Amino acid sequence: MRHIISILMENEAGALSRVAGLFSARGYNIESLTVAPTDDASLSRMTLVTSGDQNIIEQITKQLNKLVEVVKLLDLSEGPHVEREMMLIKVKAEKAQREEIKRLVDIFRGKIIDVTDSSYLVEMTGHASKLDAFVNAIEEDLIVEVVRTGPSGISRGAKGLTL
Repeated sequence: MRHIISILMENEAGALSRVAGLFSARGYNIESLTVAPTDDASLSRMTLVTSGDQNIIEQITKQLNKLVEVVKLLDLSEGPHVEREMMLIKVKAEKAQREEIKRLVDIFRGKIIDVTDSSYLVEMTGHASKLDAFVNAIEEDLIVEVVRTGPSGISRGAKGLTL
């Protein structure tokens, strides 16, 4: 099962490599990883997506909690949460396809953020299934390049990843 683990950690050099090393040493896979500073400059928030059964996830969270840099950890998959992913997709947009692509972008509530004579650059956010559906709706030979962030998430309600 896929798990989104949100980690509040000290914002210092080498912290990311220690987390990656922990996964590498135990043969676990990181499907997606996002790291950014929080409103407190001394802390960063890491959102990590991985897969495994309950025993593996429990082992991962125990090992992560042992790292000195980890201040707090929350498995978002254990409760109600909201997750979103961002995608940038560059598509060929010759005269014949321009209107159809614009229509699809509008249907999926995306934004065309760059236009050239031969292409559109589209920005889209949402659940991974929405982004997958958009990619599948575009003719394969029109796709030039796709970049995706992987999921970011936050818990719903009063519960949060704070000190």
